[in-house]
Amino acid sequence: MISPNLPAELKAALDARLVGVSRSDAAGRAARISESYRGGGNSGIVRSRADALAYALARMPATYAAVAASLNAVVEIKSDFTPQSLLDVGAGPGTATWAAAEMWPSLDRFASLDANAALRDLALELARDSSRLRAMAYRHGDAHATLANAEAADLVIASYVIGEMDEAGQRELATLLWRKTRDTLLVVEPGTPAGYARIIALREQLIAAGGHVAAPCPHDGRCPLRQPDWCHFTRRLPRSQAHKQVKGAGLPFEDEKFSYVALTHTPVARRPARLLAQPMVGKAEITAKLCSSNGLNLVRIPRRTKAAYARARRWRWGDAVPSEV
Repeated sequence: MISPNLPAELKAALDARLVGVSRSDAAGRAARISESYRGGGNSGIVRSRADALAYALARMPATYAAVAASLNAVVEIKSDFTPQSLLDVGAGPGTATWAAAEMWPSLDRFASLDANAALRDLALELARDSSRLRAMAYRHGDAHATLANAEAADLVIASYVIGEMDEAGQRELATLLWRKTRDTLLVVEPGTPAGYARIIALREQLIAAGGHVAAPCPHDGRCPLRQPDWCHFTRRLPRSQAHKQVKGAGLPFEDEKFSYVALTHTPVARRPARLLAQPMVGKAEITAKLCSSNGLNLVRIPRRTKAAYARARRWRWGDAVPSEV
């Protein structure tokens, strides 16, 4: 398992490039970028090195935390997975690549794709400070065109990218992602109803194409959740002083909500249930919302069952737990 915090090597590389950068200027740039995204825009608003640094300072920690949590879930289910090659699609400043490198020492071939030149340049700058990532191949261009010509990889990651295209583009990209995946594909999106809807659409499409869900779902069937509910998870991460300044935030932490799906070409051996919310701890019992192989369940663990109750007190939203609870 890896920490939700940026690895020391990445933090040092980013901090070195922020020396002398005006925090107020970065805050203004980050605010404009965030406003564009909320309005349905894409990374095209990131046009310069200063924009890319502002984006990285504001978004890299939270994106890293979400991808790290998703990769932890994959490893928990596929403990024997030792990928050698990675393809990071819509890589931006390289956040998912750093997370995957932290997770798997076995990775020795790193390829990235993105249409944004400023983010690509920053990613390559940061990678130069890493002994493992400095040889990363990073192609600049449209996701569909560059992906069509990319080499397949053991692990393919597409984080916070499919929301930047229309429905037809998302379906086309999903097909290409799956075609380039030798073993495992991970897709991460914002933990909003819209982000979840994109994940579910891709999930259904790729199951129909022969894929199998590794995480978070304990089955390949239809999602049992119904509106207004949606499947998402959260990770809390500390904010640095610079992060607080750029975000205009007073709290020393940030909660990143995300939705994700990991699919494999072969069925996984283990299908634990998944906690879809933080369990409610009462005086008499713990109540937990679980997605299991037989659908959605609300389970209650009485305090009198001391061992089970003690285990359930350690459960956290997003955890995989035994299906026989």
